[in-house]
Amino acid sequence: MLEAAAEALLIITDPHRMMFVALGTLLGLVIGVIPGIGGLVGLALLLPFTFALDPYTALAFLVGVQSVTTTSDTIPAVLFGVPGTTGSAATVLDGHPMAKNGEAGRAYGAAFTASVCGGIFGAFVLAISIPVIHPFIMAVGTPELLAICLLGMTLVVSLSHRALFKGLVAACLGLLFATIGDEPQTGELRWTFDNFYLWDGLSLVPVALGLFAVPEMIDLGASRRSISKKSDRLSAWDQLAGMRDVARNWWLVLKCSSIGTLLGSIPGLGANVIDWISYGYAARSIPGAKDTFGKGDVRGVIASESANNAKEGGALVPTLAFGVPGSASMAILLGAFLIHGIAPGPKMLGEQLDVTFTLIWTVAIANILGAGLCFLMAGHFAKIATVRAGLLVPLVFGIMVIGAYQGAKDYADLIVLLAFGVLGWAMKRLNWPRPPLILAFVLGGLVENYLFISHLRYGLDWMLKPVPFVAISIILFLLARPLIMRFLPSWQAKEAAGQAKSSKQGSHQISYASLGERIADMSLWVGVIAMMFYVFFSSSGWEVPARMLPQSIACAGLIAAFGFLIFSYLGKIPPLDTENSEPLSAAMRQIAWLILLVLGVLLIGMLPAIGLFVFLYMTIEGKTKPVTTILIIIPFLIGIWFLFHELLHIPWPQSLLGDQFIQLRRLSGQLV
Repeated sequence: MLEAAAEALLIITDPHRMMFVALGTLLGLVIGVIPGIGGLVGLALLLPFTFALDPYTALAFLVGVQSVTTTSDTIPAVLFGVPGTTGSAATVLDGHPMAKNGEAGRAYGAAFTASVCGGIFGAFVLAISIPVIHPFIMAVGTPELLAICLLGMTLVVSLSHRALFKGLVAACLGLLFATIGDEPQTGELRWTFDNFYLWDGLSLVPVALGLFAVPEMIDLGASRRSISKKSDRLSAWDQLAGMRDVARNWWLVLKCSSIGTLLGSIPGLGANVIDWISYGYAARSIPGAKDTFGKGDVRGVIASESANNAKEGGALVPTLAFGVPGSASMAILLGAFLIHGIAPGPKMLGEQLDVTFTLIWTVAIANILGAGLCFLMAGHFAKIATVRAGLLVPLVFGIMVIGAYQGAKDYADLIVLLAFGVLGWAMKRLNWPRPPLILAFVLGGLVENYLFISHLRYGLDWMLKPVPFVAISIILFLLARPLIMRFLPSWQAKEAAGQAKSSKQGSHQISYASLGERIADMSLWVGVIAMMFYVFFSSSGWEVPARMLPQSIACAGLIAAFGFLIFSYLGKIPPLDTENSEPLSAAMRQIAWLILLVLGVLLIGMLPAIGLFVFLYMTIEGKTKPVTTILIIIPFLIGIWFLFHELLHIPWPQSLLGDQFIQLRRLSGQLV
């Protein structure tokens, strides 16, 4: 193992790869600063950039991005009270009051130091867990892997809390989307509708971008607001004071890092849960913390930040060992593994141990580098959060379109981006959980393969094997418990108190929106039921391997849908909360802009369409002067052209303009 670790260190310290680790770290820091983007969206945006890289470099780049987003997200959380990602939500409680008290620098020093300590601790735990896990992994068979995959998805679904049925249906939809295309066992074409693009199934990149990046940009563009109008000056000496706070509270850092690593290894437990658990533990375990936490206690910042960075090392454990993403962002990373021909599982702890240690070294290096950059550039990073939506949204839309096209190098990728963007926005607006869908989509191929092999070798007896039996029991418990709780008087009293509070704080606008959203929500349920019936009956003529998973999913989806209707009739479903949604007309306006961008790519080409789109959006939506807009567009387009055309040699989609004027295409280098 030591030999593999040394070899991995030599691999990752190659100057070319270190450059990409540094680049990934820098981009991860920038992504973490911008609220609403986050590591999940960042990985989805940057995944296409790795297609031309070797596996070591590509994975190091992505892991570098993911490892530090929860470091820089502290900057807007402390200064503006706006978490850069959900992982810094708990940091706001004490970090922002510290900034109001003139202790922003101290809060940053504590947060950055705790983050790097947590990140290194998570990498260390990942390294030492390999020899412990390896013998167990070698004894795991197909039924066990299937059970673990199902348990991982169930854990994600169970975190939906108030939307358990929606989480179940979302997971079913993700599995169904994964079955589109050529079935590997029989060659059966499933739901391709005579479209050659669908033969290979849907591409991960446009699906992930559509589900997560597009909805955030739609809401940001609809809000037409800047995140903050001011930026505080930071003192280096104050940051050193925060470092001393971490040293004095080293035992708290160790305990919270352990919590983050342990919970991070459980598939489905994301940063939005882990940092709150760690913060709550610190608030209950530290004497006198109940009186100081939430009022500017530096220990609250330390507890949250040490846990949310440590989780990255923990989340890599099930991802590498079982091929089960430890979080939604790990699902994107798992997709990167598969794209580059690396199959997570037992081989990662044996034949491909050097790849595993490469990732471990990357986590450690990225955390150290990221924390150092944050100390030096915290003030500069904070300025990114002040960029107006009218300037930020069109640039991100342009990057998304380019990224989505890298999925299958087909214009249909943009259609998938648009379709899943609308779906993701609707799910977000109607409080449908999206992580179960993307996790199920990524795991769909593995689940189908494991299910076929397990059924072929053991029949239904595979469920009676020890590990699957325990996993299925846990699954049933996780799904049944919240449903049973809804019939207890304590739940009814809690729900009544919540409704009373909402009625006191509500307005006519919110009530009207809620009514409209409920009608749309119920219509979506009707559509889901119709879709499940269609899946079941349309697949009835297929061979058993081809229809086994789709029909099983259809049955599960129907059970969840009818369960929702029954519980709604019994009054056990909480009312839909859409208080924070942007006006529908404003959101539809942003969707229309995205549609125009996709059509523009078809008509005039990728770069010309992006340039024209950014110009029109900034001048119309952003109220930006044309001269200023042009000064932004020119370096933006030059950077994109140089990166994709000159460095990565990525082909651009053909356009109707280029088809009509061949000489124009030749002159422009096939950019139209």
